[in-house]
Amino acid sequence: MRCHRLALGLGICLLLGIALCSLWVYVENWLPFSYVPYYLPCPEIFNMKLQYKGERPFQPVTRSLYPQPKLLEQRYTGFVPQFLASAERFFMRGYRVRYYLFTDDPAAIPRVPLGPGRLLSTVPIQRQARWEEISTRRMEAISRHIAERAHREVDYLFCLDVDMVFRNPWGPETLGDLVAAIHPGYYAVPRQQFPYERRHISTAFVADGEGDFYYGGAVFGGRVARVYEFTRGCHMAILADKANGIMAAWQEESHLNRRFISHKPSKVLSPEYLWDDRKPQPPSLKLIRFSTLDKATSWLRS
Repeated sequence: MRCHRLALGLGICLLLGIALCSLWVYVENWLPFSYVPYYLPCPEIFNMKLQYKGERPFQPVTRSLYPQPKLLEQRYTGFVPQFLASAERFFMRGYRVRYYLFTDDPAAIPRVPLGPGRLLSTVPIQRQARWEEISTRRMEAISRHIAERAHREVDYLFCLDVDMVFRNPWGPETLGDLVAAIHPGYYAVPRQQFPYERRHISTAFVADGEGDFYYGGAVFGGRVARVYEFTRGCHMAILADKANGIMAAWQEESHLNRRFISHKPSKVLSPEYLWDDRKPQPPSLKLIRFSTLDKATSWLRS
């Protein structure tokens, strides 16, 4: 009888083990469960909240400056004097302006005389060894700066590349909740030719039938709270790609274009606000207001 009970107990345990294994195989093979690994090197930024004490009077405008990654990246401080001189002449004349200059070498920024109501602040950023890393960290730097400081000081924020200059007046006609500028290389071509990220594995993926315009990463802006949400969203998407070993075709510009599809800009600027001086000026553009700087000019070489 004792042997019979022992055999019965072993048989029940064996049946139970087989049942559990079968259940595990069923769950593993049939339940629709998946996940995407996520890498957050700086999770504290996503817990930052903008604290407003109420609406402030209309007080445009500000701009965020940071170097566009180029082969001349180590000498980008040479662009600052001409950029600021042109901004003082043409950018938001008659309004109070606070310039934020993002740099990994604040001591190297030259002093430039500014007019009344115009202030310059340097924002230290970490030096990066690779230009691709500089590019992918820009959205993080902007959103972090807004959360920590800029949201208390300004109403509007424009993010512009510093290796460009103002050629003609840029005024309050550019203000809006969320502002984008059409890329000068793709304003006259069908969207099938836009250099969107076309790989499905990237969070910047854009399908063939999507997209209104191809926007340049050198100019975007809007109300400070909207710019914060926009850059924060781009940064989170870049981190998701990084976790999966992906870098979008045009780094942060690819993510910027993807987000402008799902978060439409309230104002779109024509290429006159983002021109490339290497291209001949077409008859459709009567006035070039902001354009690339000739990198081979004597003032830069000196």
